[in-house]
Amino acid sequence: MKKVTVAVIGCGAIARDAHMPSYANNPMAEVKYVVDIKPEKAKALGEKYRVPHIITDYREILQDPEVEAVSVCTPNDTHAPITIDCLNAGKNVLCEKPAAINADLVRKMKEAADRNGKILNIGVVNRFNTAVNHIKDMIEAGELGKVYHIYCSFRQHRSIPGLGGWFTNKKVAGGGVLIDWGVHFLDLIFYCINPKKVLAVSSSTYSELVKDLKDYTYVDMWAGPPDYDGVYDVEEFVTGLIRTDGPTISFNGAWAQNIGESAMFIEFLGDKGGIKLEYGGNFTFYTTKNGILQEIKPSYQTKNMFYEEIDSFLKSTIANRKNRANVDNILITAETMDAIYESAKLGKEVIL
Repeated sequence: MKKVTVAVIGCGAIARDAHMPSYANNPMAEVKYVVDIKPEKAKALGEKYRVPHIITDYREILQDPEVEAVSVCTPNDTHAPITIDCLNAGKNVLCEKPAAINADLVRKMKEAADRNGKILNIGVVNRFNTAVNHIKDMIEAGELGKVYHIYCSFRQHRSIPGLGGWFTNKKVAGGGVLIDWGVHFLDLIFYCINPKKVLAVSSSTYSELVKDLKDYTYVDMWAGPPDYDGVYDVEEFVTGLIRTDGPTISFNGAWAQNIGESAMFIEFLGDKGGIKLEYGGNFTFYTTKNGILQEIKPSYQTKNMFYEEIDSFLKSTIANRKNRANVDNILITAETMDAIYESAKLGKEVIL
């Protein structure tokens, strides 16, 4: 079996919990480099997986012809420059979500991939989720009939990540809850319904719960602890309506809210049936048959979506063939998020 030589750039949570374990368990992968500007993070991850080269400057891998595939797991503002450098050096890239902090940069990344004839995948991991793919198949088979509306909620109670760090710094992250969590929900929906285009967006964003960083009370803070001398200039709440050439989509998202419960789900409404997906979990199918209301909870074997994502990337690298997570397929998500932010800024509907 052909092995693909890999470099992992960025040794934070997504690299530790998803990329590295998936590469380590895949017989097609051989990780040669781990890279992080913080040497202690690179050392911890590299030693755990016995990676031969532990470095702090990703540019070193650009000169190594053995490296065929790269995972980019760095903060959002570095996605585009690192990815483009790797593509120009002849590497295939799996870049974590969001692809970049705005759609213009995503298009530049796509241009670099096309120009160099390389694969560029984005970490929209729900495209490899077992439940999501069953839902996509059911929609395409007509089991829901005409899908006319989708509603999604990605809300939690006072759970802003890394307060004062890069997650809450617009210059670095590009935005708040929308670009962090909303990207997964919107991309999942677009993957399932496959609209040809988005027609219009109307939205509002709010940053109301952090007037003073030290006064913010929280119940959870991954990517913490808080940096009270840092920056908080992103939204913790977003709401809106998206009109496509097919279904409409409405959404509410919150890193933090003064409601003490989570609501993480997607509802697909069709004229023959409907589906409610608990994000990261199972789904329920509601329909009728012979005048009887039915509530069906399917049972199926679930695969590890992160492993499937990495496995598919490695196969794409070997075959030089685009897959479902290719940058071509996620441009619509990046462009829609730009329009959501623009609508909120202008206070009116944006026509695409």
